[in-house]
Amino acid sequence: MFKRIWRYLKALITGKLDKWEDPELIINEAVREMKENQIKNRERAVQAITQKNNLQNLVAQEEKAVRQLEAKAALALQQGNRELARTLLREKQIKEQTLEQLRASLKQAEETSEAVKLAIKREEERIRVKTAEALALKANMKQAQIQIEINKALDGMQLDDTAQSWDRAEERIKTMQSEAAARAEVAKTGINARLMELEESSMDAEAEKELQEMEARLGIGTSAASTSQRQTTGQTAGTTEDDIDRQLRELEQRLNQR
Repeated sequence: MFKRIWRYLKALITGKLDKWEDPELIINEAVREMKENQIKNRERAVQAITQKNNLQNLVAQEEKAVRQLEAKAALALQQGNRELARTLLREKQIKEQTLEQLRASLKQAEETSEAVKLAIKREEERIRVKTAEALALKANMKQAQIQIEINKALDGMQLDDTAQSWDRAEERIKTMQSEAAARAEVAKTGINARLMELEESSMDAEAEKELQEMEARLGIGTSAASTSQRQTTGQTAGTTEDDIDRQLRELEQRLNQR
C-alpha cells in the first residue's frame, strides 16, 4: 500500500498521472502486488511450518528423555537404590509437564501450519483466477482501443463533405452544359448564322427554279409546281375558281398531247 501511494505521488509530481492511471498499468500493478504478497505469505508459511517442525523435534526429545528417566528409575530399583529411583521419577514428572506444554504448542503449531498451507493454496487459486481475469481485461481493453481508433478513422473520413463536393461538381457540370447550349443558341442569331440561312434560302430558290424547269420540260411541272406552291405558301384562300379550272384544262391538254 505504501509503495502504491508513493508511486501515485511520484506520478502526480512528475506530471505522469494519466500514464499512471492507464488501465493496463493498473492491472499489471495489481498482479505484481498479488505476487509480492504471495511471496510474503509463503515466507510466513515456511516460518510457521519450521516452528512446527522444531516443536515436533522437542516433543520427540522430551518423550525420549521421559522414557530414559523411567528406564533409569527401574534400573535403580532393581539395584536396590530407592532414593535414586525417587529422584529420577521426580525429574521424569518435570519432563512430562514440559512435554505436555510442548505437545499443546505443537498442536497449535500444526493447526496454524495447516491453516497457512490452506491459505497459500487458496491464494494461489485466486492469483490464477485474477491472472486470467487480467488477461481478459487486457484483451477487452485492446479491443476497445481498436474500436476507438476505427471510430476515429470513420469520423475522419468526412463523408458529408465528400458528398457535398460531389454535388457541387455535378452542379458545375450541368451549369457548363447549360452555358454551352446557350452559347450555341446565341451563335445561331449571329451574322454568320443569318448569312448561312440566306445562302441556304438562295440555294433552295435556285433548286426550286431548276426543279420547275425540269418539270416543265417533262410536262408535269405545272401541276407539281402548283401543288408545291400551294403547300409552301399557303395561298389557298387567294386562288379563284377560274384559275383552278384553267389549270385543270391545261393539265388535260398536256396529258392528251402525250
